[in-house]
Amino acid sequence: MAHIPVLKDESINGLSIKKGDTIVDGTLGGGGHTFEIIKRFGPSVRIICLDLDEDAIVRAKKLIGKMESDVIFKTVGFQDMDKVLDELGIVSVDKILLDLGISSFQLEEAGRGFSFQKDEPLLMTMKKNPSKDDLTASLIVNTWSEETLADIIYGFGEEKYSRKIAKAIVEGRLEKKIKTTFDLVKIVEEAVGKNYRGLRIHSATRTFQALRIATNSELSNLEQVIEKGFNRLKVGGRMVIISFHSLEDRIVKKAFINLKLKGFGNIITKKPIIPSVDEVKSNPRSRSSKLRIIEKNI
Repeated sequence: MAHIPVLKDESINGLSIKKGDTIVDGTLGGGGHTFEIIKRFGPSVRIICLDLDEDAIVRAKKLIGKMESDVIFKTVGFQDMDKVLDELGIVSVDKILLDLGISSFQLEEAGRGFSFQKDEPLLMTMKKNPSKDDLTASLIVNTWSEETLADIIYGFGEEKYSRKIAKAIVEGRLEKKIKTTFDLVKIVEEAVGKNYRGLRIHSATRTFQALRIATNSELSNLEQVIEKGFNRLKVGGRMVIISFHSLEDRIVKKAFINLKLKGFGNIITKKPIIPSVDEVKSNPRSRSSKLRIIEKNI
């Protein structure tokens, strides 16, 4: 399945890119946004592309192919943006783009258990080759306490049946280890499936979201990258963030408001930009996306 970049024109136009800019694509993913920037500006801008997923780097290099460009790829999470810039000897950058959505490739092809629709090992880590010390969704569901499981499923998944699901997970793992996505889906469906009948959302959706967020420390990393990234922006530089669920958007909105109140930035988007009806039709995964922009003024 081809990855379709969400809010492509809105995000790139919102960056207000100029020739000579240094841009950080902190969430390379399918490479669609970077591809479009190169298509428009070629080597007149430098793009630093970050992604913890090695496969994302490989895909992006293939996508860009022989296009004339000035691109640097780094296999790191966006929360380490400051370290990458230090290594490259770059004090400040002009633009930062963060697309917080999980790519189509990760959902459909990674084989790491992001999707409840495929029977895969229950990993959910963005790393292609996690070490034995890396946190995985399997470790979470098989070892964390019932109370902690309930808290993360409710807190990160906004799942109102979190306590019932957590109880079922703990009871299920006593019978056998929860190894695959389908193992977990079966437990969730038996616990709360009847409550989701007739709804557009699958009963496992929120639980899978919560586990993915917990496994990859997504919310705390987001808070870090907004602070670190904004600190490395030049005056007049812009940060564009595309979020996909209310927890992410809440963090972005709050951080941008705080920066504005302190006099450090101007919020360009008084209300978040959302996808058009046509975009949602052509790419249903864009449905929940929201785009916010801030410009640094000090």
